[in-house]
Amino acid sequence: MSYRFRSSKPRFSAKKPVELDKEYEAEIQDMSRRGDGIARIQGFVIFVPNTKQGENVKFKITRVGNRFATGELVQA
Repeated sequence: MSYRFRSSKPRFSAKKPVELDKEYEAEIQDMSRRGDGIARIQGFVIFVPNTKQGENVKFKITRVGNRFATGELVQA
C-alpha cells in the first residue's frame, strides 16, 4: 500500500512580477468580459478598470492574487 502526501507549499509559489501598492506602466492588450482593460507584465495578468484596448497607462496595484492582479488607473 502506498500513500501520497500533499506538499504544504502553496500551489503557485512563484514570485509575482508585481507588488501591492507599486506603480507600473503597460499597454492595455485586451478587454475582459466585465469591460476592464487587461495588461500583462511578464505574462502576469492585471485587470485595470476604466481603460481601453491600445492605451498605454500607468496604474497602481490594489490587489495581488495567485493568478492575476487588479490595478487602479493613475494616468492614461
